[in-house]
Amino acid sequence: MNWNEKCIELDRRLHLRYGPIAFKAVEKAADLAKIDGVVMRDEFGMFCQLPYLVRVNGLTVAATAAGAMNPRCKRTHGLENVTAETKAAEAAAFVNTWMGSVEDGLKQQEDYPRMPLTEALVMAPLATTPFEPDAIILYANPAQMMLLLCGMQKIQYERFTFHFIGEGSCVDSLAQCLQTGKPGLTLPCYGERAFGTLEDDELVLAMPPAYLDRALQGMPLLEKATFSYPIERYRGSTDIGPMVRAIYKKDE
Repeated sequence: MNWNEKCIELDRRLHLRYGPIAFKAVEKAADLAKIDGVVMRDEFGMFCQLPYLVRVNGLTVAATAAGAMNPRCKRTHGLENVTAETKAAEAAAFVNTWMGSVEDGLKQQEDYPRMPLTEALVMAPLATTPFEPDAIILYANPAQMMLLLCGMQKIQYERFTFHFIGEGSCVDSLAQCLQTGKPGLTLPCYGERAFGTLEDDELVLAMPPAYLDRALQGMPLLEKATFSYPIERYRGSTDIGPMVRAIYKKDE
């Protein structure tokens, strides 16, 4: 399947609010000119505004190291170098917001998975992406995420580990994924909700493209075992014995 066909199949299985996003780090900013339809995000803003422009407005959006993105976002996503001085400055600034002390802020800085330095990054709707993605970003509710990940495990089991660094969920999703080569699922942070307009029921997942293929192979197999979205619900007082025995092939 091509990317559009994969997105159609994914939506048929999970009924997503918005389609997935293709992400790519671009080594040389000049290479953005080779990508059709790129809209440059040059004004000051947060990284979490870019996925909004992609998933809601359907744009192909790019940002560069020379642009005016928030410096903390630049350092998180490989557009600006990280130094001991920048770590100390961010730790001190966070005492006024998310951290209880400079020491805790420095601990958070050391925990950050960092993306390799690059000159630009670009994002597009996966269904129409004009480039091959390094990672796929997906926003969905917990039930949809559960079935997606179970679909991956149906093809090849592995235990998924998720992280929460606090404010800065793009670290625990995208940067974690790109650093480890594994899916990064986390709770969206304050910034993603305030600037990226995520709903209260949404989680964020970044995954290598091959994991989407695994999920699309596994979810139809789960559906044959009656596990699909939306999930059928039963009252607490319902006798679910016959249903459970039918699913797991247990004798009476």
